[in-house]
Amino acid sequence: GPMGWTYAQLQTKVNQIAHVLVHDMGLKSGERLLLRGGNSPMMAACFLAALKAGLVVVPTMPLLRAAELKQMIDKAQVSAALCDSLLSEELAHCGDSAHQHFAPSLKQVLWFRSDDLAGLETRMAKHATVFDAHPTSRDDVCLIAFTSGTTGQPKGTMHFHRDILAMCDLFPKHVLKMDETDVVCGTPPIAFTFGLGGLLAFPLRYGACAVLLEKYTPESLLVAVDKYGATQCYTAPTMYRQMALLVTEKPGAWRLQTLKHTVSAGEALPDATRQLWKKATGIEMTDGIGGTEV
Repeated sequence: GPMGWTYAQLQTKVNQIAHVLVHDMGLKSGERLLLRGGNSPMMAACFLAALKAGLVVVPTMPLLRAAELKQMIDKAQVSAALCDSLLSEELAHCGDSAHQHFAPSLKQVLWFRSDDLAGLETRMAKHATVFDAHPTSRDDVCLIAFTSGTTGQPKGTMHFHRDILAMCDLFPKHVLKMDETDVVCGTPPIAFTFGLGGLLAFPLRYGACAVLLEKYTPESLLVAVDKYGATQCYTAPTMYRQMALLVTEKPGAWRLQTLKHTVSAGEALPDATRQLWKKATGIEMTDGIGGTEV
């Protein structure tokens, strides 16, 4: 419904997307699929469908430009892509043989969240809602996650199916005590392992609920915590600092009563930010650096 997708609805969409990948696009297990989108339910469904079809997912940050996308496509020898129509421009350059950032291995691109008759949703509607998962092995690669490239060229790090489960069975279980009553929200893109863990893999593993926000400010994140009754929040130290300042400025504006765990990652957590957050909210920060570095 308008409030979101149930697990059953998610499974239906995942299965239909998997059919599109295998039947319409003819992709074979082990082939690399580039994924591009903000944190939306469709982006999550595409990620899961690719894994179910035995493909290797190459998720990309929404902010990346054609030059950076070309590097990744070339390195990972990506043959197909699913991309949010809102982010079409940069990827379209990679598929254009006349453009300087043309990436020849990329043979087909499907757009989602588009009304296009050739778009992903239109194709999904023609397919069955059940799909037999490809019999992948636990040590088959399922994800190529590119590093930020701060130390030179971005490096593609390869993760196995078992790695994704391992990160779910450690940090969220023992540190966050996650269960099906949890509601998580936050800002890291699913293309970062911090976002993949906190906003997709962790909640799915424990039957929890994920609130996927595409656009956010410190204020809208505080509003979301109240509106959805979030119990866990995942974002970077700079965002917590700005949120703490807002809470201090406007006491009582956001109740934050449901919030139990605030997880920080993406960069080092300054002690001043940790203390400022504790003073503003009474909540002890959890430093999640490495929590998803599978």
